Formats: sequence, C-alpha cells, structure tokens
Amino acid sequence: MILGRTVRAAFIIGATFAATSASAQAPDAFFRGKTVSIYIGFGGGGSYDFYGHLIARHMGKHMPGNPNVVAQTMPGAGSFKLANWLTSLAPRDGTAIGIVSQAIGLEEALGSPGIQYHASDFNWIGRATSVIEIMMTLRNARAKTIADAIDHEVLIGGTGPGSPSEGYPKLLNAGAGTKFRIVAGYPASAEVLLAMEKGEVDAGYTSYGSLRAYHQDWIDSKSVNLLVQGTVARTRELPDTPAVGELGNSSEDRAMLQLYASTADIGRSFIAPPGVPADRVTMLRSAFDATMADPEFRAEVERARAEFQPASGGEVQEIVRKNANPPAAMIARMKKLLRGE
Repeated sequence: MILGRTVRAAFIIGATFAATSASAQAPDAFFRGKTVSIYIGFGGGGSYDFYGHLIARHMGKHMPGNPNVVAQTMPGAGSFKLANWLTSLAPRDGTAIGIVSQAIGLEEALGSPGIQYHASDFNWIGRATSVIEIMMTLRNARAKTIADAIDHEVLIGGTGPGSPSEGYPKLLNAGAGTKFRIVAGYPASAEVLLAMEKGEVDAGYTSYGSLRAYHQDWIDSKSVNLLVQGTVARTRELPDTPAVGELGNSSEDRAMLQLYASTADIGRSFIAPPGVPADRVTMLRSAFDATMADPEFRAEVERARAEFQPASGGEVQEIVRKNANPPAAMIARMKKLLRGE
C-alpha cells in the first residue's frame, strides 16, 4: 500500500512537471514550422503596405521557433473588411496579425456602416510609427499660416468624404473658424499636390513621410508653407508647426479636434484578434519590440526615409482604451459636420 501510494505520488509529480515544462515550451513548440500571416487592410503602394511587408521580413527571427512570417493583402472598405475578419473568422492562436486603418476606433465611435468589431477588444501588438499628416500650401500662396486660413478662403483638394483631407477642413472650419473650401474628386494626395502646382487648389493634405519621400526638395528649398499638422500636440519633427489639437474656439472645439487628431497616435499599428491566449500576445509583443530594435530593420527604415516612432502594444492599447467612449454630444456633432447626419 505504501509502495503503491509512493508510485502514484511520483507519477503525479512527474506528470505535473511534464505539463509545466510543456507549457513553458509551448510558444517555441507551437510556432516552429508554422506560418504567421500579417494581413494588410489596404492595397499595395501605401504606407500600410510598406510597414506590413517590412515587419514580415524581420519579425520571424525574433519569435520563438522562428516561424515563417509572410505579408498578405486583404483590402476592402478602408480596411474594415480585415478588421471584421480578424474579429470573427481569423485563427485566435497568434498566427494571424493585421495592420488596419489608424481610424478604426474613431470610425467605430462614429457608427460607420458595416463595422462589426470593437477596437478595444483587439490585442494591440505594437506600433511601427505614429503618423504626422500636414496641411500645406506652396510658398507663394496667399495662405502661409493657419491664421491666414481664418482670414480668407483657401481652396483645398479633397480625396474622398471619409478621408482626413476632407475631414480636417470641415472640423477646422466649425471648431477654429477657418475658411477652407473643399475641391473634391482627387483620387489621392499625389494628384492634389500636382493640382497645387497647377494652381487648381491652394492647399493639400498629405503625410509628412510622403512629402519627405517624394518632395524632399520642396522642404530643402522651403517651397512649402506648413499650415498645421494633424496631431494632438506638436511633434519633435515639426516643433514650429501648429497642431490641430491646440486649435479651437472653445474647450468643446478643442476636445473634438483632439479626438479626430488622436488617430495619428495609432498610426501604423498591428493587431491580433480578440481571444488570443495571453502568453502568445506577450510573445508577439516581445517579438515586435525586438524587431523595432533590430539594426537590420532600422537600416531599412533609414534607407526608405520612412517615419519611425514606435510604441509598445501596451501603450497603443491604452491610447485605444482612452478614446473608446467619447461623449455622445461630441460624436453627434462630428457626424453632422463630417457626414451631414
């Protein structure tokens, strides 16, 4: 009897140790030989596509088991198709990651049609960069500062009713007293910049990263006036350019503008579906952070002259949580201004 109890106790201890050891080895054992897919919610050629492929090239070597990491596109509905898929159909084991619009939280709050996700339910893995977007005019334009846009009308090119190129002018007109008039119908910001050169419009809206990539000569020769940056506060890169978040004729106006500009802090962030086990989320976040510090990764960023302001998954998760439930009155006002609802 004593011997039997001893054998049983030894078996239980051994089994417990084996289970603990297996659990400790689970991430390495699970990911070895597997493929992790980074899904990109937009078509090729833009910054979401750039960062999605860039992360895919480097992240696998920092993951336990060194899985194969590939980038795949799943465009549609401004990346909401991908966000919905990650919520409802994607595997919840850490093998599916996505990069989606920086505005998914704001669009959820605004009740955009077709949304089936909750931004705060995603596991935010990390941010490759925040995004500085700028409103600008050419050097000889009448409006050289945001104050000039309050004094007289400024024609600005728009790339669609849901884009910040049209959202910011509408909200700034209502909240800061500017006099932007949107000239709609341009397919992308590149065409708006060309329209500025032709004199069709006075102002355009694009990312500072794109301006550096395609028109560094404009910056070097001081050929452009930067009216405002679409951020909550002034950035290190543009300390002399006013931020949208510091404008507004009242505290309510400033709060509205800050909410809209807060999407810049989400920037180019990566998410995993809801329900991924916590230990795998921790592992994905650690691998992402290690990728951000990888010298080979950073060398690629530098060669591309890409924006690079990384943040941890926990930091991004907090930004999303903080902006998850804006006041109903503010949302109602924004809907009316942005969509006429």
